[in-house]
Amino acid sequence: MSASADIQDSSDIHDIEEGLAFRPKFDASGLVTCVATDAASGEVLMVAHMNDEALRKTIESGEAWYFSRSRNALWRKGETSGHTQRVVEMRIDCDQDAVWLRVEQKGAACHTGRRSCFYRKVEAGEDGGQLAFVDADRLFDPETIYGNHT
Repeated sequence: MSASADIQDSSDIHDIEEGLAFRPKFDASGLVTCVATDAASGEVLMVAHMNDEALRKTIESGEAWYFSRSRNALWRKGETSGHTQRVVEMRIDCDQDAVWLRVEQKGAACHTGRRSCFYRKVEAGEDGGQLAFVDADRLFDPETIYGNHT
């Protein structure tokens, strides 16, 4: 690599980390990780992925859009369940490869019917760790809304 290429790379890194140009860095699958938190409480609600289209639709509509890796499909949060996320603020991390949405969550964020996808804590155990339920009350029955296809 030549010295001028090093300067270019340093300049690009500086622009990405300190500049004001929105240049999200998608992974090899064309996705960026997104963390959604409750705008009022700061509670972590879910972690999902966005492709370029989901990111653009979120910015344009003010509603959270994601890309499902398991279904290989774009989806708007709440399109089936009615449990929507209105985006209050969108942030991107220092190297622009992770998105943080501060949202107003209507109902449950998790497809299991719970407010948050983080409803189990990890505790020390003989085999290195075990799970325990916390804040695990269901707000809706997932089978009623999704059937067997969550």
